[in-house]
Amino acid sequence: MKPQPRFTLAATTLDAPNARALAHFYQGLLGWPIRKEEPDWLEIAPPDGGQGLSFQTEPLFTRPQWPSTRSDQQMMMHLDIEVTDLPSAVEHALALGATMADFQPQHDVRVLHDPAGHPFCLFTADGHDA
Repeated sequence: MKPQPRFTLAATTLDAPNARALAHFYQGLLGWPIRKEEPDWLEIAPPDGGQGLSFQTEPLFTRPQWPSTRSDQQMMMHLDIEVTDLPSAVEHALALGATMADFQPQHDVRVLHDPAGHPFCLFTADGHDA
């Protein structure tokens, strides 16, 4: 039997109406440098290596709706981002252009939307919001 080839997840790609703008939002949020750049595609990654985030311009992009409804574009995935100080992290994300989701399902997690409308969650490892 032929051995299975090795698979390594290199990045998660987010579609956006403007890949560059969304990449710069997450670059400011995470503090990661740009690793690769093309006209309609960018990748940021931690400076010490590892999986990064890619951003692709999609001219027909439709903002996802969260929480889901039957008639709107549903969220296909979201990012969970661990932070050391939840209130400060939320403040930083909002200053970069994120918006707070109307629905917050947990007291120790904050759901926000990036400028393209993708939901993402901020949380602390210990489950405390301060």
